[in-house]
Amino acid sequence: MKITIVGTGYVGLVTGTCFAEVGINVTCIDVDQRKIDNLNKGILPIYEPGLEDMVERNARNGRLQFSTNLAESLPGSDAVFIAVGTPPGEDGSADLKYVLAVAREIGQSMTDYCVVVTKSTVPVGTAEKVRTAVRETLDKRSTDLSFDVASNPEFLKEGAAIDDFLKPDRIVVGLDSPRAEEIMRRLYKPFLLNGHPCIFMDIPSAEMTKYAANSMLATKISFMNDIANLCELMGADVNMVRKGIGTDTRIGPKFIYPGIGYGGSCFPKDVKALIKTAAENGYPMQVLQAVEAVNEAQKSVLFNKIVAHFGTDLRGLTFAIWGLSFKPNTDDMREAPSLVLIEKLLAAGATVKAFDPVAMPEAQHTLGDTITYAKDEYEALIDADALLIVTEWAQFRAPNFAVMARLLRNPAIFDGRNIYDAKELREAGFTYFGIGIQALAEPKLQTAG
Repeated sequence: MKITIVGTGYVGLVTGTCFAEVGINVTCIDVDQRKIDNLNKGILPIYEPGLEDMVERNARNGRLQFSTNLAESLPGSDAVFIAVGTPPGEDGSADLKYVLAVAREIGQSMTDYCVVVTKSTVPVGTAEKVRTAVRETLDKRSTDLSFDVASNPEFLKEGAAIDDFLKPDRIVVGLDSPRAEEIMRRLYKPFLLNGHPCIFMDIPSAEMTKYAANSMLATKISFMNDIANLCELMGADVNMVRKGIGTDTRIGPKFIYPGIGYGGSCFPKDVKALIKTAAENGYPMQVLQAVEAVNEAQKSVLFNKIVAHFGTDLRGLTFAIWGLSFKPNTDDMREAPSLVLIEKLLAAGATVKAFDPVAMPEAQHTLGDTITYAKDEYEALIDADALLIVTEWAQFRAPNFAVMARLLRNPAIFDGRNIYDAKELREAGFTYFGIGIQALAEPKLQTAG
């Protein structure tokens, strides 16, 4: 089989590479010549564990190619995937200009039947807009070439995307044509050997499934953060509460870890887009509006703890930050909670030294030289007044606390991901603040009576 994928961002590159890995002939298209040149040299625009080696191997074997020329790639393709960005507009709605531009270009370039697949996260109704754009362009060419459209949302987790694609727990495909279904079945057959289903449905339902899934996960996160904040006020330990509810099979243990809010390219954008789509249809998504509000507030929780401890004037104080990306195992800085925290620290007069195993080059695009970038996690601690845990990279989980205590000017840790044991840290002489964990009160003096 042969396919074309338009867009070499996170979704497009992972999708194309994984299809090539199972023997499918893939051409990835992008309008950015520099990006294509780099990919042909083995230089990737994103970080994803294992992806670089897989790209290099499949490119070397001729199964994976990169080009700017869609017209050359389309002939003979069984399917063309649209995997370009859908950035949020000012009103929160998904901007479809790139998707529809690709659809029109497909109409201009196709020479025989193919399935036009929306892989980008798009609102309900987008497939019909794609169908119209392709058909109108074909009409301008005075050709009646047949084609089908399909919706095939991705469910990739950054940091584990390759496993997610190669061993999916489900594949969702929306379509309305037996011919398209046959092609999509053949295309995904190599990925279904683990027995998990390929779920075929109507196109609007497939488009909604992606938004519903991400919004549900965002809801779990915001709910748990709300509970964490209440636990802290009432003297409960959210880590115990999490274990208590996570063993309920109706709830499960995933996405109920409290922290300093979700970020990334998916959850914030998709929640906003679904709220907007609902409003356009006269329905207020009250739960999701609350989810969004809780998340925005949660990004300030760590800063509020810092101010409560040090005061509002942070001039002369230095804070070490471990982790900049919105989650571990990625360099993605989009909507990262670290950006909100750093902005507030700098505005209060503080100095910031940060370390991230992967994301510092990407962070520099946004933060520039407003902060200092350390060569490793320990260098960031030197003469800092506190350590702030922002991203739970594995290498931060078991550090040398004795060394940390010597390097820090003030042995204080503000743990935004609850990766440490509060009791252990406090016994080691650290002032420790977690999320949803009540700070220990100072011992009261005993009076005779």
